[in-house]
Amino acid sequence: MRDAEHADLTRLAKYAGWSLLATIAIGILTSIFVTHGIDINLSADVEGTARNMLDAELRLRAKAYLATLVFALEAVFGISLFLLLRRHGRLLAPWSLLLSIAGAVLVLTGAVFTMNAAQIASDPAYNSLTSDVQKLMLTGLQATSNYTSFHLGLVVSTAANAGFFYLFLKSRLMPTVISAWGLFASLFVVFTIIARDFIPALGNNALTLAFMVSNLIALLSTGFYLGVRGVRRVATT
Repeated sequence: MRDAEHADLTRLAKYAGWSLLATIAIGILTSIFVTHGIDINLSADVEGTARNMLDAELRLRAKAYLATLVFALEAVFGISLFLLLRRHGRLLAPWSLLLSIAGAVLVLTGAVFTMNAAQIASDPAYNSLTSDVQKLMLTGLQATSNYTSFHLGLVVSTAANAGFFYLFLKSRLMPTVISAWGLFASLFVVFTIIARDFIPALGNNALTLAFMVSNLIALLSTGFYLGVRGVRRVATT
C-alpha cells in the first residue's frame, strides 16, 4: 500500500473511529443525565413514562437535539466506512452504507417524536384541545413511536455494522479479533432482537444484557482502534 493511499485511508478511519466513540459517549451521558424516567427504551412502563414526559419539557428538548447530533455522527461514521471499504466489497459496501443511513434516519425520527412530546407538554393549546387523559394518551403515543423507531433503527444500523465488519475481516485493515468479534456481536444483536419479537421468552434480561455488552465491546474496540491507530498497512492487489 502506497504511503499517500495509506494516509488517506487512515484519515477516513480516524473520522469513523472518533465519530463512533462520540456517538457512544453521547448515548451514555444522555441516559445518565437527561433521559431518566422519560425514555421508553429503558422502561416497559408506557403510562409511567408518558406521565414523566409531561413534566419534563426541557429534558425532552435536550434529548431531541442530542439525538439529532447522534444522527450527524452516525452519518459521518457510515460514509467514512463506505469510503474506506468500498474497494473490498462493491455490493456490500454501498448496501451497508444504505442501511447505516437508514438507521441514522430512524434515530432522527425518534428525535421528532421526542420533540412532539415536548410540544404537547409545554403548549397551552393542548390544555384546551384535549383532556388530561387524552393528553396522556397523545404523549404515550409519542413514547411508543420513539420506541419503535429506536427498535427498528438498532436492527438496521447493526445489520449495516455486520456488513462493515465482514469487509474489515476480508480486507485485514483491522485486527482479525476485532473484526470477527464485531461481526459476531452485530449478528447476535440483529438475530436476537428479531427473534424475541416472535418468541417473547427471548426477551429476558440476561439475554438482553449479553447482546448489549457484546455489542458495546465490539463498538468500543473498533472506535478506539480506528480513532487511535487508523488502519493496518496491507498489500494491495
